Amino acid sequence: MSEAGRKILVVDDEQVMRIELFQALIGEGYAVSVAEHGRMALDILEREPVSLLITDIKMPEMDGLELLRRVKAVGPAVPVVIMTGFATVDSAISAMKLGAFDYLLKPFPLEVLRETVARALEIGATPPGPGLAVGVAGPGRRAGGQRAVVGQDPAWLKVLERARAVASSTATVLILGESGTGKEVLARLLHAESERSNGPFVALNCAALPDGLLESELFGHEKGAFTGAVTAKKGKFELADGGTLLLDEIGEVPLHLQAKLLRVLQEGEVDRLGGRAPVKFDVHVLAATNCNLSEAVEQGRFRPDLFYRLNVIPLHLPALKERRGDIPLLVEHFLARYSQQYAKPAKRLSSRASARFMAYDWPGNVREMENMIERAVLLSRGPEIEPWDLWDEEEPAGREQTGSPLARLPEPSAPAEIFAGAGGQMVPLREVERQMIRQALKQTDNNRTHAARMLGISVRTLRNKLNEYRSQGIEL
Repeated sequence: MSEAGRKILVVDDEQVMRIELFQALIGEGYAVSVAEHGRMALDILEREPVSLLITDIKMPEMDGLELLRRVKAVGPAVPVVIMTGFATVDSAISAMKLGAFDYLLKPFPLEVLRETVARALEIGATPPGPGLAVGVAGPGRRAGGQRAVVGQDPAWLKVLERARAVASSTATVLILGESGTGKEVLARLLHAESERSNGPFVALNCAALPDGLLESELFGHEKGAFTGAVTAKKGKFELADGGTLLLDEIGEVPLHLQAKLLRVLQEGEVDRLGGRAPVKFDVHVLAATNCNLSEAVEQGRFRPDLFYRLNVIPLHLPALKERRGDIPLLVEHFLARYSQQYAKPAKRLSSRASARFMAYDWPGNVREMENMIERAVLLSRGPEIEPWDLWDEEEPAGREQTGSPLARLPEPSAPAEIFAGAGGQMVPLREVERQMIRQALKQTDNNRTHAARMLGISVRTLRNKLNEYRSQGIEL
């Protein structure tokens, strides 16, 4: 299994350490999740398959040794690396007795981390124990964790053919398409089909970071370059050296950074913040956006010279409503994926739901469909998924439940219902609801209007749910 197919969970209550480890491991091509204490880590482990756990010892809520004990009780095959800045002989012995793979003393060099992770993952190919999964293979993924590319519509196949033709070139590729059309999926395909497939694939959402942090993420910084820069850090261009870098939401890069980005692309070298000499890199740069860059140029929001530099090979992804012939294939694909992921009986769309899918305009495109089917697989009743399982509408008279799946969840005063999740575990429906809302907000960069559309509820309902969580002290 390649690095891209390995997910690592990093647990540390120090934000700087979490960020440093996240960046280092992402730079090596691994998929990485982070948690700030043991209880949060267990919550993640219940939902996500993990190949390796790296945890600090001293943390609030639940320390690393207790987390190690609980993980090994249900998933003995998952390798766990303990790290601490307060090493003692007793803690080291305790960790090893509990089944830790290794014990690292902070601060440790990056090479030590690389070597330890590589050794730990060598033993992580054994089958998972109950309650925790190892690895990320499953429906909808190709070898190495690559998301499957589904479709046979001529417009879609034309894009794929062109993408494969330019995958091994050094020319910048600009991926254009509406939100949810699969721009990152296409970017990962370009990487997988290229001669750089053994190198790292690094993605950065340029819209998700404030200006100051975006500059540091792109170009890196030296120790002491600004307040809080306690260590030197490589930027995304350096981390992607020898591989592929995806600059997602490129249209959101502020004007004052566009000039520096243009120079980096032209020169093939980057100046870290506070650095004294440029650093060379070898990266295939992909950019993606759902906005009209030509219009942004005309309005003075985007530099024309940067646009021409990015727009060497444009790839236009068709909206889902422009490739309706692929809708049945995508439905079957997502039904199979989430039925297996949540250990639910195989389901199918009813004739009514199928007709609605074919007539619907899909403003959120494939991402909207995926979220809708995942929710319906979890919450629908019976072997067929009906329109009222997918949209916020009334069920026919005589049925016990009405409204959208989120609206049908129990009110705060009602007894908590449960459903059987993966491995037969019983999970509160209220927790499923919270996870779905969190996922929708994450995928839409906290845009409540888009998130509500994905969830099949009104913005008002979503706002009320968020206020309810906030009043209970629950953070998404």
